[in-house]
Parts: sequence; structure tokens; C-alpha cells
Amino acid sequence: MKAGAPAPSAKFSMHYQRRSRDQLAALVARDIPEGAVVNLGIGMPTLVANHIPGSREVLLQSENGILGMGPAPAPGAEDYDLINAGKQPVTLRAGGAFFHHADSFAMMRGGHLDICVMGAFQVSAQGDLANWHTGEKDAIPAVGGAMDLAVGARETWIMMDLLTKAGVSKVVAQCSYPLTAIACVKRIYSDLATLRCTPAGLELIDSVAGLEHAELERLVGLAIAR
Repeated sequence: MKAGAPAPSAKFSMHYQRRSRDQLAALVARDIPEGAVVNLGIGMPTLVANHIPGSREVLLQSENGILGMGPAPAPGAEDYDLINAGKQPVTLRAGGAFFHHADSFAMMRGGHLDICVMGAFQVSAQGDLANWHTGEKDAIPAVGGAMDLAVGARETWIMMDLLTKAGVSKVVAQCSYPLTAIACVKRIYSDLATLRCTPAGLELIDSVAGLEHAELERLVGLAIAR
């Protein structure tokens, strides 16, 4: 099957169920090591903050200038002067700090982040990332800090649905959209499986119950090592 081509059937089997966004966020939070400094990108990655126990020493950084970010506030307790890069209200852990936007980017570019968690339009089997522009004629480019994060963090982890609404795999042999960074993605956390990107191609970390390996390869259109 041609890489990136629509699967013969984009419908999900009755034998397995997609992970919810909160389940996916919990998986990512579980895998973040103690003591890590982590940037959470806009969108789905922001949910990860809600699944990191207060007892764990994980420093969450936001590119608008926060270190020590906590989970989302309880309804009614929002402070809209305390927001993440996506303008969502957040909380601040004890010892947290605010700083200038330029200092935040110096932190990102200077190799001070252990992990960044972002969304993606496409990820290649070797870890190339495309997440800032679809190449559509009327699309508005919005690079933001994605390029700085992708090359500045020690590891880039992606959270996304495995397939587009049209049933096309977002994990491809080669990205067709403009690249954000080359060979930066180490892990892909998706609604159906968690994959590792290596120079030799994809490796399976885990998948949802009932999803056969052959079916996963059919959906992706690529070989996946076990």
C-alpha cells in the first residue's frame, strides 16, 4: 500500500475502541520521568497537566513565560491573568515563576527542555515533523514556537489521532507538508497505538486492546516492528 494512502476501510473495528483525549493525556503523563522539564503545546497536549500528580516533581514550561505550571483550575476559580500559550487558564505550582517571552525562548533554544509534547499534521517513520502548515493555498502559516521546541528539546513527543477524518494515516513514510523539523520525534501517542520513531522506521510500544498488529499496519500503510 502506498504510504499515506487511505486505508481500504477507515471505520474502526468493533473489536477495539479508540483512546479518549484524557486517556491519551494520562499515558503521556505516566511516561514523563521524575524531574523532567516539559513544554506542553497548544491543544490536546495541554490536558497532560491534569494527569501529573502533585507528588511528582515535573516542571511544566509554557512558551509565553511560565515555569512550574499546574493543571487547569476548577470551574469558577479561573484567573485569566494566568494563562498558557493557548490562552487557557492554568494554575501555578508552589515555586512557579513568570518571566519574559524572550527568556522563555532562550530556555527553549538553549537545550533546557527535556521533552516537548505537541500535535502534528504528519510524522514520518523516521521522526520528521510537519505541524505548522498544511500547504493549502488559503491556509495561514502559524509557525509559533514549534520549530524552536522541536529542535531545542531533547525529545519531541506527539499527541494526535492516528488517522485524519478521511481515514488517511498521519504517520507516513515521508511528509508531504512543509517540515517543522527533521528527525526530532521520538514517540507518537495516538488514539489507537503508541509508536517509537527510529532511523530504521517505526516500532510499536503499545496499542489498544483488540487491535491486531496486521490491522494497525494496514491502517498506517507501513511496517511496524514489534
